[in-house]
Amino acid sequence: MATITLKGVTKAYGDHAPVLHGIDLDIEENEFCVFLGPSGCGKSTLLRIIAGLEDATSGDVQIGGRLVNAIPPAKRGVAMVFQSYALFPHMTVEENMGFGLKLAGLPASEIDKKVQSAAKTLQLDALLKRKPAALSGGQRQRVAIGRAIVREPGVFLFDEPLSNLDAMLRSQTRVEIAKLHHQFAQASTVYVTHDQIEAMTLGDKIVLLRAGADAERFGSIAQVGSPLDLYHRPNSRFVAEFIGSPKMNFLEATVQSVSNDGVSVRLDKSNDGVLVKVDGSSLHIGQTVQLGIRPEHFDQVIDSGSEREQRVNGGATQTLRRRVALVERLGEHSYVHLDDHAGTTVVAKQSGDVSYRPGAPVTVRFDSIACHLFTADGNAVPTLH
Repeated sequence: MATITLKGVTKAYGDHAPVLHGIDLDIEENEFCVFLGPSGCGKSTLLRIIAGLEDATSGDVQIGGRLVNAIPPAKRGVAMVFQSYALFPHMTVEENMGFGLKLAGLPASEIDKKVQSAAKTLQLDALLKRKPAALSGGQRQRVAIGRAIVREPGVFLFDEPLSNLDAMLRSQTRVEIAKLHHQFAQASTVYVTHDQIEAMTLGDKIVLLRAGADAERFGSIAQVGSPLDLYHRPNSRFVAEFIGSPKMNFLEATVQSVSNDGVSVRLDKSNDGVLVKVDGSSLHIGQTVQLGIRPEHFDQVIDSGSEREQRVNGGATQTLRRRVALVERLGEHSYVHLDDHAGTTVVAKQSGDVSYRPGAPVTVRFDSIACHLFTADGNAVPTLH
């Protein structure tokens, strides 16, 4: 069992701008923590610093309450699963899984016991005598995971382990990794990915990192929290855009009034104002802001001019008039892309059997309770409690 604590960790290469800027982070025992972010944000670098494969430029790394900055990787109590599997092609599955234990000088009987147990857990029993060339991509990745399991580490480190697999295998292996985490109840897991589906489905905690100039300006960590915290309560436009697929819609708006009930914003001349349940104490009348609406929070898309639209609009002021640009039909649901006269597009999630024609005028209704508000600098306006 092990906690991980990072204090003021930075990483720079030569005279270049730092990749990581003062990372402060606590990962608890048995926590599944996911490092998520765009390419170049430093998530794999941060993982390698925890593993001891790279040195931090400054700051401290503690594992299980022990400072490990000067401790080599083999003695940190961690096991790492790489993106490329890194299996020895001339060794069998059994030999690959037990190789690290053999180097550590464990007796052959104990190595065999640990390998057999891990193989059973990963359903590799029948493959122990095969070599990597005779395995599928998913089987090779399970061998790499098995090699980590037999070491019985306090911390598992995964560096984009599913990126080389096809979509079906990614889904299957993702489920297997989640089950393994629950089986090894004492171990903590740190998992690097650029895939937000993996992050949302696997993580107890997501650490979303920024890249480039944004990282330098705001700090490398954009937000830390549970998957649903980041999804429903993003602290910035960057987080709101990165979490969710399709991403959140953003509409330019002007602050119309501020009250204890929230902030009323006007989208355009045809709109009577949208009341958003946020704390507007830092805003002023006439200020330009961004209204954020997730695709699933559009209630209905209705043919404009129809009797049905008139009935819906009779009791709702949160409506937008748009034209259908594109309909993505995915079976269970569809994504309807809607343009306005200025070419601004919003995406509404609708039922799978919608039948709108490109160019057709429609009215879309949304619930302001689910909306978000962001200032011009990209920060979220706090929600009312």
